[in-house]
Amino acid sequence: MIPEKGRILDIGANIGIMSVWLGRNRPQAEIIAFEPIPHNIKALKKVLGHYKLKNVQVIEKALGNNNGEVEMVMPVLDEVKMQGLSHVIHESITDFNHGSTFKTPITRLDDCEALQNGGAAVVAIKLDVENFEYFVLEGARQTISKYRPIIYTELWENDNREKCFDLMQELAYKVKVLQKDSLIDFDPAQHKTQNFFFVP
Repeated sequence: MIPEKGRILDIGANIGIMSVWLGRNRPQAEIIAFEPIPHNIKALKKVLGHYKLKNVQVIEKALGNNNGEVEMVMPVLDEVKMQGLSHVIHESITDFNHGSTFKTPITRLDDCEALQNGGAAVVAIKLDVENFEYFVLEGARQTISKYRPIIYTELWENDNREKCFDLMQELAYKVKVLQKDSLIDFDPAQHKTQNFFFVP
């Protein structure tokens, strides 16, 4: 469903698993990988260098619904750093809040300089930011409304998930899940999943 050309955003790129797949499978597209965690950024750049991908740009910032600086945490469980569970410290996020903390720049996607200077349309977004998805989407209203990209996201079963659903339905998107290679309407009584597609 992702076009061959255009901008594809990997928000919460981590060490680059999705960025590499997108970069290799959509060589004519521009991939923009957002990753704020220093350990992950270092690994991400090494991985992109290994695959010699020239169409992936890394932006070392968190995304949300405001601009400035934000505190994040990398959870530590049994002395193991859980980089995949790192997240913005926020009152609405109550899980995995113990570990190494650090501050990082945060911006709204609507204010992101990389998208301000014209260029190709945003055609697809992958979003995985450990329970901060609603705030990222809230800060991306104009971008989403302008380009109408397909959005693939992981959402835990909590209030933030419901806020995401409400926001995207307000923006005239449908909530879909993948079943047997097809996207179908999400039915909470039937589908037990954390993976969702928002389709305009």
